[in-house]
Amino acid sequence: MADLTDRQPSDSVPTASAPPRPAPPEAGSPTEAAPPLSGWTIGITAARRADELAALLQRRGATVLRAPALRIVPLADDTELLAATRDLVAAPPDLAVATTGIGFRGWIEAAEGWGLGDDLIATLGKARVLARGPKAKGAIRAAGLREEWSPDSESSVEVLEHLLEQGVDGRRIAVQLHGAPLRDFVESLRAAGAEVVEVPVYRWLPPADPGPLDRLLDACCSGALDAVTFTSAPAAISLLARAAERGLSAELLHALRRDVLPVCVGPVTAAPLEENDVPTVWPERMRLGAMVQTLTARLPDRARRLAVAGHTLELRGQAALVDGELRPVPPAGMALLRALARRPGWVVPRAELLRALPGSGDDEHAVETAMARLRAALGVPGLIATVVKRGYRLAVDPVADPGANH
Repeated sequence: MADLTDRQPSDSVPTASAPPRPAPPEAGSPTEAAPPLSGWTIGITAARRADELAALLQRRGATVLRAPALRIVPLADDTELLAATRDLVAAPPDLAVATTGIGFRGWIEAAEGWGLGDDLIATLGKARVLARGPKAKGAIRAAGLREEWSPDSESSVEVLEHLLEQGVDGRRIAVQLHGAPLRDFVESLRAAGAEVVEVPVYRWLPPADPGPLDRLLDACCSGALDAVTFTSAPAAISLLARAAERGLSAELLHALRRDVLPVCVGPVTAAPLEENDVPTVWPERMRLGAMVQTLTARLPDRARRLAVAGHTLELRGQAALVDGELRPVPPAGMALLRALARRPGWVVPRAELLRALPGSGDDEHAVETAMARLRAALGVPGLIATVVKRGYRLAVDPVADPGANH
């Protein structure tokens, strides 16, 4: 297929009835900056605050794929929490550790529904109460209690170190869990001589409908996802477990290590992934907004930027930017564009491009069809040159690639 050509505007002098058009931007200069996450597709595994997270990402231009990796057992229906609450009221603890604000508040509310609210408050009022962070501290005070100590780091490890330094031998300690067992925390206390009562203020279970999680898993493994967010360790565990059930563990881990950016709200959430040699990123402050800011700063660094035919071409996850303007590209077109960008300026044979097409057969005409749609999507002629009887190439400018950051 022949390359399209620009139609040059007339040089005639405009009249009063036809005001002059603004001068076109210089070749390679951006027109209007696209939002920072435009062209990227991001998965959300959160079961809670998913709407808020999706809105934050979409506001920055991202396409969002939502797939709750978990469901939460309602507190009032949780027999394990009821049993732990009765146990503590009957035999009050010496110390209590609150790990999350929402969990501690939910515990108090559930106890009130069972008619145990006043007894639980009175029991905790006699204990030394520690808070893992400011949200847990706020929930403790909202219940009319006061915390004895709280770390600046919001780290369970620092809470554990503080308890061990104070000495816990012979002490009865209530530990409010936050969705998953704190095995190392609890076992360290028991090894130091403490009696630990685990308080499961909410429990995570696999989603009732695994369909959305399967779609996210497939998107990860197929390259249709650019980043995936985790706001709890159980969500990461659930995704890994589902991959194992479907025989996709190797494919998922390969994608997370190479093509898909895993972004976590903090190091505790990241732990199950790090244990599987998956490098993750997280913010200094363990907050949803801070996680989005970290993702917004890190994901665009993965874009490939090339100077092509006097223009700036940027390859993002599922789209391209031409001179800063977002150009959505069909999946087949992105596959061709990536294959061409791997060898910028070199001729890529049709047979090689055919192998790059998703679900390709053996008809090279499919390359011509996908290439025509790719050129139309990019909207600027001359970026991709046809080399007769050989293949196609990116028409890179005869200078060093200014955006070779990979």
